[in-house]
Amino acid sequence: MKSFWGLRKVDYLGHQVSMDGLEAHPKDLQALADLPFPSTLRAMQSFLGSLNYYSRFIEDFAIYASVLYELRESDFHEITRKKSKESVVEKAKSDDREEAPAGEDRWTRAERAFTVLKTKIAATPVLRHFDPDRPPVVVVYASKWAVSAALMQEHDGVYWPVTFTSRTLKSNEINYGIVDKEVLALLRILEVCYTLLVTRTIKVLTRYSTLGWLMQSKGFHGRLGRWTALPSPWTLEIVKCTKGEDEILVTLGATITPRAKVDETLIEIAPQNQPQQVIAMPPPTVEPEEKLLVVSFDGSARVKRGGGAYSAIVWQLPQWKVVFAASEYMAELTVNEAEYRGMMLCLDLVAPLDRGRLIICGDPNLVIRQMRGEIERKAPG
Repeated sequence: MKSFWGLRKVDYLGHQVSMDGLEAHPKDLQALADLPFPSTLRAMQSFLGSLNYYSRFIEDFAIYASVLYELRESDFHEITRKKSKESVVEKAKSDDREEAPAGEDRWTRAERAFTVLKTKIAATPVLRHFDPDRPPVVVVYASKWAVSAALMQEHDGVYWPVTFTSRTLKSNEINYGIVDKEVLALLRILEVCYTLLVTRTIKVLTRYSTLGWLMQSKGFHGRLGRWTALPSPWTLEIVKCTKGEDEILVTLGATITPRAKVDETLIEIAPQNQPQQVIAMPPPTVEPEEKLLVVSFDGSARVKRGGGAYSAIVWQLPQWKVVFAASEYMAELTVNEAEYRGMMLCLDLVAPLDRGRLIICGDPNLVIRQMRGEIERKAPG
């Protein structure tokens, strides 16, 4: 049978198309709902790839998925060592919406995000077809570390979604004010839905009046000037709801999550996405007659030789007397591994000494920055 006629709904590439709109229709929804937390990075990537296909149906998809995208092989190694995995899973599935403890690990936050995404894909809304005869309405939302937006149109006095989009903020964007973040959310939906919205007058619903003030102001410089320039080609009607968010939500379809609930849920998974606090360490200073130890290390490797060498030297100040010096060779070392071996060798040399004040210096940029906490350490080989 090559064709069907008179159908109210048509299945097409994992979707159901009808006169009402577009619905997500995964082939085996029950198997997806019962899917346990993946035990390998490859399995997690496969899960995220499947959900990404339906991302337009999932409100705040990118926000929840970002927690899972951050997982590395080392996290899955840690997961396999968990002795009380079942209790953690139950905790992730509970209805308790209290803020996650500061010490909660990446595994628990990932479980929470994984559970939320499975719940959302099992209850995706019907996305209405975009009607060129109806005015488009955009609802923007910004939190401390993420922005999202929804394109909607009014049907019988209720706003129904056409599509959702969201993203997490970059490290330099997290400290932006609420006005800047709402502009980012607005620019996001304008980019994603460009072909639908271009040349149209767009009504933008916001919780704050500052966005409308910014769009009408002139003469700004710097970042604010850029925010006023980027949306300038568009015809925007910024509406601040005088009675707060409740006025927006009373006109929305039941498929839209109240923003307060989103705020509560994001608290549970937000910490991992925020940038690490870098503690500025000033260069060490040494008095002319101060007694202390200074150690230096380095490492190198040769691909053709199939190995690497590393060395370490310990000096006693103020005489700059060489206390220890050592070097070693090991097969099948990369440059980074050789440099780490050099650092470990210098620590072994100073371990039996009466150290007092100790200054460690070295040329390897990666090792030094990781030890200072400026960049993350990746999975072990």
